Amino acid sequence: MTNGQSIAIELKQIDKRFGAVHANRAIDLRVPEGTIHGIIGENGAGKSTLMSIIYGFYHADAGEMTVNGAPYKPANSQEAIKAGIGMVHQHFMLVETFTVLENIVLGAEDGWQLNESLSKARKKLKALAQDYGLEVPLDAVVGELPVGLQQRVEILKALYRGAKILILDEPTGVLTPQEADHLFRILDKLRAQGTTIMIITHKLREVLAITDNISVMRQGTMVEHVVTSQTNKEQLAELMVGRKVRLKVDKSAANPKKELIKVDKLQFFDDAGVERVKSISFGVRQGEVVGIAGVSGNGQSEILGLLSGIIKPYSGSIDINGSHIDKHHPLDPQQVRAIGVGHIPEDRHKQGLINKFEAQEAYILGYHHLPKYNKGLLQDKQAIKDCCQQSMDKWDVRPNDTTLKTANFSGGNQQKLVIAREMEQNPDVLLVGQPTRGVDIGAIEYIHQQIIAARDEDKAVLLVSVELDEILSLSDRILVVFDGSIVGEVSIEDADEKTLGLMMANIMPEHLKKPEEHAEPRGEFV
Repeated sequence: MTNGQSIAIELKQIDKRFGAVHANRAIDLRVPEGTIHGIIGENGAGKSTLMSIIYGFYHADAGEMTVNGAPYKPANSQEAIKAGIGMVHQHFMLVETFTVLENIVLGAEDGWQLNESLSKARKKLKALAQDYGLEVPLDAVVGELPVGLQQRVEILKALYRGAKILILDEPTGVLTPQEADHLFRILDKLRAQGTTIMIITHKLREVLAITDNISVMRQGTMVEHVVTSQTNKEQLAELMVGRKVRLKVDKSAANPKKELIKVDKLQFFDDAGVERVKSISFGVRQGEVVGIAGVSGNGQSEILGLLSGIIKPYSGSIDINGSHIDKHHPLDPQQVRAIGVGHIPEDRHKQGLINKFEAQEAYILGYHHLPKYNKGLLQDKQAIKDCCQQSMDKWDVRPNDTTLKTANFSGGNQQKLVIAREMEQNPDVLLVGQPTRGVDIGAIEYIHQQIIAARDEDKAVLLVSVELDEILSLSDRILVVFDGSIVGEVSIEDADEKTLGLMMANIMPEHLKKPEEHAEPRGEFV
C-alpha cells in the first residue's frame, strides 16, 4: 500500500542487457492503482525497454514483477493482455484498410462466426465509448481518420481486451494541442474509473499537467521518483540530464534585412499523383527565423525537399540566395549547397548519414569536393580529421572519436554531427528540419542557442518542427500548414499553443479573423 492505495504494478531490480549495452540497471518501480504515472528520461535512458519488458516484448535478465500483488512474468504480449495490461504504441498498430470495428476485434474474435463477434463487440464498444469519451465512428475506415481518432481506436482496442493497466508511448507526438487536451480528458476519466495509466514522454509540460507521480530515468537507471504536485520543469530537467538546464531560449528581437528565400505559387505532386504542396507563397529574410508549424504529414517535409533540391517543383518558383529554381531550371542538392544553403534534414538516417561511414567521412558528406578537404586529386585525410575533430569538440559529440562508425553513436549524437556539418560551413540560408528529434534535453539547449546565433549573424533560417514549444521558442514569424497549404501566418507576439493548434486543425482563431470573416458560421480555411 502507498498512501492507502493498492499497488497495480511493481518492479524489483529489473535488469536488461543487449550485448554490451546495459539498457536497464536494477530498476525498482511501484505504480499505485488508479493513478497516472509518468516515465521520463533522455533519449536512450531505457524507458521504452522497461515498458517493453512489462508488455512482454522483452524478457528481463534479472528481477521480478508483480501485477496487483501476483507474480507476473509474461512470455509475450498476449500474456500481458491476459493480465490486464494494454499498450498504445507511438506508431499505431492498426490495419488502415480495415474499419474501426474490424481493427478492434482483430485477434480477439468471440468464436468462429465473425458477424456474431462484430455484433457483440459493437454493443460493448458503444458502452465503452460513452463511458470514457472515446466516441469514434465504428464503421469508418481507419486510414481515413485523423490521427487523434486513430489514437482513440488504439485505446478502445486495449480497453475492449480488458486492460486495467494502460501504457502509452509518446501519446501526444502526432496530436495538435487541442487533440492532446482531449486525450488528457479521456485519461482523466479512465483514472477516475480505476484504470492505471503509465505514460512515456519527453514533454515536461504535459507530464506535469496530467500525472500524479513521475519517475525519472537516466542512462538505464531509475534516479528519482517524485510527486507531480511537488516538482517543476527545472527540477525534472536537471534530474534527467544530471546538471542544471536552461529551458528558455534567450534571444533579442529579430533584425530582418534582405529577403533570401522567396517562394511563389509553389506546387508539388508525389509519385502517386497526390498534390502535396498546393500553390504556396512565402519569404524568409536575413536575420530572422521563420517557423513552419503543422501536424506531421501536411506538406512541410515536401517544402524542405523542394528548397533543398531533393525534389523538383511541378509549378511555381523558388528564388534562394540569388538563384532561381523552377520546373525548367532545377538545382540538385549539391548545386543548392554551392549557392550557400545548408540543409539539416528531418530524417538523419535516410538523408543525413551513412551508417557504415566513420564520423569524419559522414562529416564531409555533400562537401567532399571542397578545396579544404582535398590535395589535388586526393582527399586530404588529415584536414578532414582535423575539421571533424574541431566540430566534435565544439558540439560535444560523444564518443569524441572521428574514426567511430556513425551507426555506433546514439541518435542524439548522430544529430549533433549532422547539424555541425551543415552549420560549420557558414551558409547564408539554413533549412532546418526537426533539429532536436531524438536529442537529449541538454543537447537541445545548445542546438537552440546555435540556431539563434545563426540568425543573429544574418542567416535566413527556415525551421520545420512538430514541437510547438520549439517553434514558439525559436521563431520570429510562424507559418501554419494544413493539407499542403499555408493557412495562415502569425507573428511571435500573437502566437501561443492554442492559436497554433486551432490553425493546425484548419480553424481560424477568432482574434486573427479579418472583419468580414466574423459573419461566417464557421472559421475554417479552405
